[in-house]
Amino acid sequence: MTKYADLHVHTSESDGTLSPRQLVTAAHSSGLSAIAITDHDTVEGIPEALEASSSFGLEIIPGIELTAQYERQEVHILGYFFDFRNAELTEKLKVMQQNRVERVYKIVKNLEDLDVRIDPRDVFDISGKGTVGRMHIAKALVKRGWVSTTGEAFSRYIGDKSPAYVLGFNLSPQEAIKLIRRSGGVAVLAHPYLLRNDELIRDLADCGLGGIEAYYPEHSQSMVNFYLDLAKELKLLVTGGSDFHGSVKPNIKLGMVKIPMDMVDDLRQVRI
Repeated sequence: MTKYADLHVHTSESDGTLSPRQLVTAAHSSGLSAIAITDHDTVEGIPEALEASSSFGLEIIPGIELTAQYERQEVHILGYFFDFRNAELTEKLKVMQQNRVERVYKIVKNLEDLDVRIDPRDVFDISGKGTVGRMHIAKALVKRGWVSTTGEAFSRYIGDKSPAYVLGFNLSPQEAIKLIRRSGGVAVLAHPYLLRNDELIRDLADCGLGGIEAYYPEHSQSMVNFYLDLAKELKLLVTGGSDFHGSVKPNIKLGMVKIPMDMVDDLRQVRI
């Protein structure tokens, strides 16, 4: 029987709604053999997931989704099979956490300029001890009645190119790739359809990018085919995952996009 993995899932340590332990239980119930915890700019969910997985025989792949920027665009770089206790990585993540806090205040100020008022404390209360992000701002906007759903918050106010959006990440995709590699891992470009810049993908491949997330919920079959061909041309590995966040993205189910374990093993074999 073929075994499968979902290599793109989020916990409450970033902008997901399930704790690492709850996510492990859900993954086991879904029949998955492995998941990669890929929280935004944090590895805090990995230890709890590893501990919880011992009861199920579920493989937990150390992962992360680093937020980089190229010109005026976010670029998300996934990392797999790295040393999540690496000192250089730990120090860089502390800086990125502070960048995220500062971005909250900047976005809240932009919202005020639009006569949309929320209290930054509401955002931090919602994020709790996890990495704060735009999803938490979206939840605060829902809580205050400015929008009906988090999706509306993104489309009207805080999504890419929306009026209150702020970038604010001092990490290039090339630096993100090098950071993952120096931590002993493999760097993979997340949801490449959002990039709309195939030449940048070629440049990143020259800088040590190891793979591309060809299988993704928002990818049409023609997109999947295109990225499979591009991966073959650039000698990149192929990965996939659901980008599961829990109840904040109710249409995205855990394991709705998954890959066979032999593709996971390919990643495992090329780790630096």
